[in-house]
Amino acid sequence: MKILPDDELKIAFLEALVELEDNECHRTRKFPKTRLYKVKGVKQAIYRADIDKVSGWRIHVQYINGQIHLKDIIEGQRHDDVIEVIKSKKARYE
Repeated sequence: MKILPDDELKIAFLEALVELEDNECHRTRKFPKTRLYKVKGVKQAIYRADIDKVSGWRIHVQYINGQIHLKDIIEGQRHDDVIEVIKSKKARYE
């Protein structure tokens, strides 16, 4: 949580995690707050979700054995370079 610069983003991060853990969102495949989607162009099944759409902060997660694993928090200024970010931190992703 130290990487997030202010309390508003910290709260938004926790709200995003709550939505990603919500079984109803997975059942309906609707994630209105985080807009969860699978990252294309990488071999691994990596999913990307918004912490805050306007500021550009994102999180990368993977589902391993039915559990969500937080892999990275992406700064607002770097969210457009998704493939480069994943390749630069290759060891984090399974």
